[in-house]
Amino acid sequence: MSEKKSGHLVIIGGAEDKEGECQILRRFFQLAGEREAKIAILSTASTEPQAGEQYRQIFLDMGAAEVKVLAVHSREVTNQAQYREIFAKQSGIFFTGGDQLRITGILGGSVLGKALISSYRRGAVIAGTSAGAAAMSETMLVGGADDATPSKEIIRMAPGLGLLREAVIDQHFAQRGRIGRLLAVVAHNPYIVGIGIDEDTAVIVDGAGRCEVVGSGTVTIVDGLEVTHSNVSESSLDQPLALTNVRLHILAKGYKYNLPKRIAETPQTKEDI
Repeated sequence: MSEKKSGHLVIIGGAEDKEGECQILRRFFQLAGEREAKIAILSTASTEPQAGEQYRQIFLDMGAAEVKVLAVHSREVTNQAQYREIFAKQSGIFFTGGDQLRITGILGGSVLGKALISSYRRGAVIAGTSAGAAAMSETMLVGGADDATPSKEIIRMAPGLGLLREAVIDQHFAQRGRIGRLLAVVAHNPYIVGIGIDEDTAVIVDGAGRCEVVGSGTVTIVDGLEVTHSNVSESSLDQPLALTNVRLHILAKGYKYNLPKRIAETPQTKEDI
């Protein structure tokens, strides 16, 4: 993680509570400034015309000062100069779900995309759910087989937004049995931390790379830095992968993880990591 980044990321595994306590969405609202919050909702990942409207109403009901939906669905639109001014004023930016390749393919390198990153670096909070979560990392998972034995062929990767470095996000994690594909990611590069986020669960990452788990499910951390053996370079596409000495953490609400130090912290731990 770069120390120059001062904003927060709220990375949501999808299907977050939108009708009850809205614990995750309310935490994003609080980080964005509560009643002073100015929030932009980007529905680029979805082809549904009303994809951002439910979130807009939720944040208005919470008391946000301003909430706008930016239904940006073409490269031509993303290169309009107005986005520099728009994103300079936002304290919170929220990506809806859909297809993460739509996010990177439409926003990557554009005026809007650069303005979004500048907004994050000056302290804005950026949230994403489902596909919006997957797109946060420097390299993102864009597809793969669920409930599958780890192998080279079960995952597809692509460049992401680059807001989160040295990690890859997978979402709907326990619900869709995605441990195999996260292990495949780590096998390809053990330096990358695999983060699997369940539905109605989120990881909140501060500018120093410290993560906090919120929500009703768990977050699975796969750390391959100490892997002692892998057959990834010799195996064929459909041959099962072998990995030894993989470190695994299962973290629930209140647990924390320090990405730079690769240390998990329990709620009972008083000493700050």
